Amino acid sequence: MRFYTGQHEYYCGIDLHARTMYLTVLDSAGKVKHQEDLRCNPERFLEILAPYSDDVVVGAECMFTWYWLADLCGEAEIPFVLGHALYMKLVHGAKAKNDRLDSLKIATLLRGGAFPIAYTYPKEWRSTRDLLRRRLFFVRRRSELISHIQNTYHQNNLQAPSAKLRYRANREGAEIPFEDPSTKRMVTADLSVADRLDDVIRELELFLNRQAKVHDSEVFHRLRTIPGVGPILALTILYEVHDVNRFPRVQEFASYARLVKCSHEVLPISCYARRCQLHWLVGPPQPIGATRNLATSSPE
Repeated sequence: MRFYTGQHEYYCGIDLHARTMYLTVLDSAGKVKHQEDLRCNPERFLEILAPYSDDVVVGAECMFTWYWLADLCGEAEIPFVLGHALYMKLVHGAKAKNDRLDSLKIATLLRGGAFPIAYTYPKEWRSTRDLLRRRLFFVRRRSELISHIQNTYHQNNLQAPSAKLRYRANREGAEIPFEDPSTKRMVTADLSVADRLDDVIRELELFLNRQAKVHDSEVFHRLRTIPGVGPILALTILYEVHDVNRFPRVQEFASYARLVKCSHEVLPISCYARRCQLHWLVGPPQPIGATRNLATSSPE
């Protein structure tokens, strides 16, 4: 986990939503300079930050609507920091939670150097990365359709095709063994959608390969030389990692790839702490021979 530690005169925290945003600006002393609930209007946003634009940083939690805000700050030459949603415990675990408090907490985390940062993916490659992820969505839907066809064979105690149904040529006539017209129609519908997904996925892969050669053909072809790495895996590594230099150390890249098993270490509880716990539960020690009803006793 990395934190933003930059020092600025003003810190702007934004609780961002699909159509609205709550904005809080703090100065370096922690005093609230401006708070406002507004629509996601770029002109109004820049107007609010104009008095602080000499030295201000903007921070927002990573959610699906951060693209336009990061691009706007980049065009206006305003530093933008994307917050890692999983690690922002101060926002998610608070007792009281609303837009005003969330934006204030984001600004406070920025000011205190405790703002967990995520990677702000550059605009030039971002849409292609999203298209690659969308391809994976279609691949999974196709797999669900094929699995449903195989399960339908087992439901009717029929011998499933021995050839892999992921290939279109092996799916021809897969609906023939079913006698029930509704079941036959259901399998035919699955086959039709799977065939259409084949065409969509193939077209996407051709487009993605062309885009990779435009963005960074050298790295793309170098990845293809690794044994076991095909075109799709090479595309995934290229667009998900983007710039390997954003990892200062090999260990950080391994952690990003979830190849490091993290340990959760807790100091052993001391004997004194155990005595304090026991005293809180049952009260102070009693003289020999004295009895104490644990069910009715309570610590003072």
